Amino acid sequence: QLQVVESGGGLAQPGGSLSLSCAASGFALEDYAIGWFRQAPGLEREGVACISKSGIGTNYRDSVKGRFTIARDNHRVYLYMNSLKPEDTGIYYCAASWASGSTWYTLERGEYSYWGQGTQVTVSS
Repeated sequence: QLQVVESGGGLAQPGGSLSLSCAASGFALEDYAIGWFRQAPGLEREGVACISKSGIGTNYRDSVKGRFTIARDNHRVYLYMNSLKPEDTGIYYCAASWASGSTWYTLERGEYSYWGQGTQVTVSS
């Protein structure tokens, strides 16, 4: 069974930091471009950051640029979140998209085939 599994998250104060990790079960994560998405209550799921399978290409939504960093090694993809704001609160999902090219990446939700169950991130004082 092909699965994507997120870990990390939790509660942070505004200005604080959290990190998320994403791993794969049943397929080789290194063959896939990976995206992090989030969904706040009542809102649509939105792309936060993505990374090519080579790790060279990355992209971020404007609201997290300079605060979030996506990175990967052979087995995991990480999302490092700094200077957190209350509006960063939501369920964060990791998703995988098979990529023929090593530099391909996208924040388009429809391009991703495999999704994790999500992990809660709450930013509150």
